[in-house]
Amino acid sequence: MTYFKALFLVLCLYTISSYASDTPTNLDKELAVFKPYLGTWQADFKVPEGAKPVQDVGRWERALNGKAIHTKHSINEGEYGGESMIFYDSKKESLVFYYFTTAGFYTKGTMKVLSPTQFVAYEDVTGSQDGITKVKSMSELKDDTFIVSTSYLKKGEWTKPEQRIYTRSTKTVKFK
Repeated sequence: MTYFKALFLVLCLYTISSYASDTPTNLDKELAVFKPYLGTWQADFKVPEGAKPVQDVGRWERALNGKAIHTKHSINEGEYGGESMIFYDSKKESLVFYYFTTAGFYTKGTMKVLSPTQFVAYEDVTGSQDGITKVKSMSELKDDTFIVSTSYLKKGEWTKPEQRIYTRSTKTVKFK
């Protein structure tokens, strides 16, 4: 009887591992550097004492048969959020992306990979009610954390960089 239980367990494990390996995770070579970013992340923003907590939950997913990466995020379970598509533009020979928000503005940008763990993104903003016209962010994957430092060109002046540290999460991105 023990033999049959062991055989059953081996068959179950084989079936599960076969299914997992059939789940596509491959990305086009220009996007392969982003494979470690796939999954869900969360950051708790630094806020002044007594201020309302701010939490950002983001998810990176393989899209379009590995030809793109789809990201989505929500702050405080849908108070604000956005979605983007990152892809390689062969004519521009560059990584490009579009980011659409629940606040009604969108951005178009380019990304430059600096190393296997770092990239920088430059965005042109359309429709911001806050006077933001450009965004620059530096991202680094370090010790299973995702560190993002962002500056905004607002009313003609660059803001001081804001840093957020994301860690792996089991939360879900929510929109209202």
